[in-house]
Amino acid sequence: MLPGLESTALPADAIEVGRIADAWGIKGWFKVLPHSADPEAPFSSKRWYLQPSGRGAKTFSGTVLLRVVEAKEHSGTIVAQAQDVVDRTAAEALRGARIFVPRSSFPANKTDEYYWVDLIGLHVVNRETVLLGQVKELITTGPQTVLVITYTEEDKLLERMIPFVSAFVDGVDLSGRRITVDWQPDY
Repeated sequence: MLPGLESTALPADAIEVGRIADAWGIKGWFKVLPHSADPEAPFSSKRWYLQPSGRGAKTFSGTVLLRVVEAKEHSGTIVAQAQDVVDRTAAEALRGARIFVPRSSFPANKTDEYYWVDLIGLHVVNRETVLLGQVKELITTGPQTVLVITYTEEDKLLERMIPFVSAFVDGVDLSGRRITVDWQPDY
Protein backbone atom coordinates (compact mmCIF):
# COMPACT_ATOMS: atom_id res chain seq x y z
CA MET A 1 0.00 0.00 0.00
CA LEU A 2 1.05 3.59 -0.53
CA PRO A 3 2.56 5.25 2.52
CA GLY A 4 0.09 7.53 4.33
CA LEU A 5 -3.07 6.01 2.88
CA GLU A 6 -5.12 4.21 5.49
CA SER A 7 -7.33 1.20 4.93
CA THR A 8 -10.94 1.89 5.79
CA ALA A 9 -14.47 0.68 5.18
CA LEU A 10 -16.52 2.10 2.34
CA PRO A 11 -19.38 4.24 3.75
CA ALA A 12 -22.79 2.62 3.40
CA ASP A 13 -24.01 5.54 1.25
CA ALA A 14 -20.91 5.68 -0.98
CA ILE A 15 -21.45 6.55 -4.65
CA GLU A 16 -18.84 6.11 -7.36
CA VAL A 17 -18.21 9.56 -8.86
CA GLY A 18 -15.15 9.07 -11.07
CA ARG A 19 -11.76 7.50 -11.46
CA ILE A 20 -8.16 8.65 -11.36
CA ALA A 21 -6.81 8.91 -14.89
CA ASP A 22 -3.14 9.75 -14.40
CA ALA A 23 -0.57 11.89 -12.64
CA TRP A 24 -0.65 15.61 -13.46
CA GLY A 25 2.61 17.48 -13.02
CA ILE A 26 5.44 16.57 -10.69
CA LYS A 27 4.10 17.62 -7.27
CA GLY A 28 1.62 14.79 -6.63
CA TRP A 29 -1.39 16.21 -8.44
CA PHE A 30 -3.53 13.76 -10.41
CA LYS A 31 -6.18 13.97 -13.11
CA VAL A 32 -9.72 12.74 -12.38
CA LEU A 33 -12.28 11.61 -14.94
CA PRO A 34 -15.68 12.37 -13.39
CA HIS A 35 -18.73 10.23 -14.15
CA SER A 36 -20.86 13.36 -14.54
CA ALA A 37 -20.79 16.26 -16.97
CA ASP A 38 -21.47 18.51 -13.97
CA PRO A 39 -18.98 17.15 -11.44
CA GLU A 40 -20.27 18.66 -8.18
CA ALA A 41 -20.02 15.44 -6.19
CA PRO A 42 -16.19 15.14 -6.20
CA PHE A 43 -15.97 18.76 -5.02
CA SER A 44 -18.49 18.19 -2.24
CA SER A 45 -16.19 16.07 -0.09
CA LYS A 46 -12.58 16.30 1.04
CA ARG A 47 -12.62 12.61 1.91
CA TRP A 48 -12.49 10.34 -1.13
CA TYR A 49 -12.62 6.59 -0.80
CA LEU A 50 -10.57 4.72 -3.39
CA GLN A 51 -10.86 1.18 -4.62
CA PRO A 52 -8.68 -0.42 -7.28
CA SER A 53 -10.23 -1.11 -10.64
CA GLY A 54 -9.42 -3.83 -13.12
CA ARG A 55 -7.19 -1.29 -14.86
CA GLY A 56 -4.30 -0.07 -12.75
CA ALA A 57 -4.13 1.05 -9.10
CA LYS A 58 -2.69 -2.30 -8.11
CA THR A 59 -0.59 -0.68 -5.38
CA PHE A 60 -3.37 -1.19 -2.85
CA SER A 61 -6.34 -3.47 -2.25
CA GLY A 62 -9.65 -2.99 -0.52
CA THR A 63 -10.71 0.56 0.27
CA VAL A 64 -8.37 3.39 1.23
CA LEU A 65 -9.11 6.91 2.42
CA LEU A 66 -7.67 9.79 0.41
CA ARG A 67 -7.71 13.21 2.10
CA VAL A 68 -8.11 15.78 -0.67
CA VAL A 69 -6.32 19.09 -0.14
CA GLU A 70 -7.56 20.77 -3.32
CA ALA A 71 -9.63 19.86 -6.37
CA LYS A 72 -10.39 22.12 -9.32
CA GLU A 73 -11.65 21.99 -12.89
CA HIS A 74 -9.01 22.02 -15.61
CA SER A 75 -9.55 21.54 -19.37
CA GLY A 76 -12.79 19.54 -19.12
CA THR A 77 -11.63 17.34 -16.29
CA ILE A 78 -10.69 17.66 -12.63
CA VAL A 79 -7.22 17.84 -11.16
CA ALA A 80 -6.68 17.20 -7.48
CA GLN A 81 -4.01 17.11 -4.84
CA ALA A 82 -4.19 14.94 -1.74
CA GLN A 83 -2.42 14.73 1.55
CA ASP A 84 0.24 11.98 1.48
CA VAL A 85 0.47 11.98 -2.35
CA VAL A 86 3.61 14.06 -2.54
CA ASP A 87 5.13 13.41 -5.95
CA ARG A 88 4.45 12.17 -9.45
CA THR A 89 5.38 8.57 -8.58
CA ALA A 90 2.79 8.45 -5.79
CA ALA A 91 0.15 9.99 -8.09
CA GLU A 92 0.96 7.46 -10.84
CA ALA A 93 0.41 4.64 -8.34
CA LEU A 94 -3.25 5.74 -8.06
CA ARG A 95 -3.89 5.47 -11.82
CA GLY A 96 -7.17 3.70 -12.52
CA ALA A 97 -8.50 3.90 -8.94
CA ARG A 98 -12.26 4.28 -8.58
CA ILE A 99 -13.37 7.29 -6.51
CA PHE A 100 -16.31 7.12 -4.11
CA VAL A 101 -17.81 9.84 -1.92
CA PRO A 102 -20.62 9.56 0.63
CA ARG A 103 -24.03 10.46 -0.84
CA SER A 104 -24.67 12.47 2.33
CA SER A 105 -21.91 14.91 1.27
CA PHE A 106 -23.52 15.77 -2.10
CA PRO A 107 -24.76 19.36 -2.42
CA ALA A 108 -28.51 19.81 -1.94
CA ASN A 109 -30.62 19.70 -5.11
CA LYS A 110 -32.64 22.63 -6.34
CA THR A 111 -36.38 22.19 -6.92
CA ASP A 112 -37.07 19.68 -9.71
CA GLU A 113 -33.39 18.68 -9.97
CA TYR A 114 -32.27 15.13 -9.25
CA TYR A 115 -29.07 13.20 -9.06
CA TRP A 116 -29.13 10.37 -11.58
CA VAL A 117 -28.11 7.91 -8.92
CA ASP A 118 -31.34 8.72 -7.04
CA LEU A 119 -33.49 7.93 -10.10
CA ILE A 120 -31.97 4.55 -10.91
CA GLY A 121 -34.24 1.78 -9.69
CA LEU A 122 -37.40 3.90 -9.49
CA HIS A 123 -40.61 2.47 -10.94
CA VAL A 124 -42.10 4.37 -13.86
CA VAL A 125 -45.87 4.57 -14.21
CA ASN A 126 -48.04 6.50 -16.62
CA ARG A 127 -51.00 8.75 -15.77
CA GLU A 128 -53.28 5.70 -15.79
CA THR A 129 -50.93 4.05 -13.22
CA VAL A 130 -49.81 1.41 -15.73
CA LEU A 131 -46.35 0.19 -14.74
CA LEU A 132 -43.98 0.90 -17.64
CA GLY A 133 -40.87 -0.54 -15.98
CA GLN A 134 -37.95 0.38 -13.78
CA VAL A 135 -35.18 2.92 -14.45
CA LYS A 136 -32.02 1.03 -15.42
CA GLU A 137 -29.91 4.04 -16.33
CA LEU A 138 -29.99 7.52 -17.77
CA ILE A 139 -28.20 8.68 -20.88
CA THR A 140 -27.61 12.11 -22.29
CA THR A 141 -28.37 12.69 -25.95
CA GLY A 142 -27.04 16.22 -26.08
CA PRO A 143 -30.09 18.42 -25.66
CA GLN A 144 -31.85 16.16 -23.15
CA THR A 145 -31.52 13.30 -20.73
CA VAL A 146 -33.32 10.02 -21.43
CA LEU A 147 -34.60 7.44 -18.96
CA VAL A 148 -33.71 3.88 -20.00
CA ILE A 149 -36.43 1.68 -18.53
CA THR A 150 -36.45 -2.11 -18.39
CA TYR A 151 -39.59 -4.20 -18.38
CA THR A 152 -40.54 -7.82 -18.99
CA GLU A 153 -42.88 -8.94 -21.75
CA GLU A 154 -43.49 -12.60 -22.61
CA ASP A 155 -40.50 -13.61 -20.43
CA LYS A 156 -38.18 -11.27 -22.35
CA LEU A 157 -36.36 -8.38 -20.74
CA LEU A 158 -36.92 -5.32 -22.93
CA GLU A 159 -36.06 -1.63 -22.79
CA ARG A 160 -37.96 1.54 -23.56
CA MET A 161 -36.67 5.08 -23.51
CA ILE A 162 -38.52 8.14 -22.28
CA PRO A 163 -37.12 11.67 -22.49
CA PHE A 164 -36.63 13.05 -18.98
CA VAL A 165 -38.20 16.42 -19.79
CA SER A 166 -41.22 18.22 -18.34
CA ALA A 167 -43.28 17.56 -21.49
CA PHE A 168 -43.34 13.84 -20.56
CA VAL A 169 -42.47 13.68 -16.85
CA ASP A 170 -45.33 14.69 -14.57
CA GLY A 171 -43.50 14.11 -11.30
CA VAL A 172 -40.80 12.34 -9.35
CA ASP A 173 -41.56 10.90 -5.92
CA LEU A 174 -38.21 9.83 -4.46
CA SER A 175 -39.66 8.65 -1.15
CA GLY A 176 -42.35 6.67 -2.99
CA ARG A 177 -39.68 5.36 -5.44
CA ARG A 178 -41.82 6.36 -8.43
CA ILE A 179 -41.79 8.54 -11.55
CA THR A 180 -45.10 9.43 -13.21
CA VAL A 181 -45.01 10.12 -16.96
CA ASP A 182 -47.31 11.02 -19.83
CA TRP A 183 -46.39 7.96 -21.89
CA GLN A 184 -48.18 4.88 -23.16
CA PRO A 185 -46.86 1.29 -23.18
CA ASP A 186 -47.13 1.07 -26.98
CA TYR A 187 -45.01 4.16 -27.73
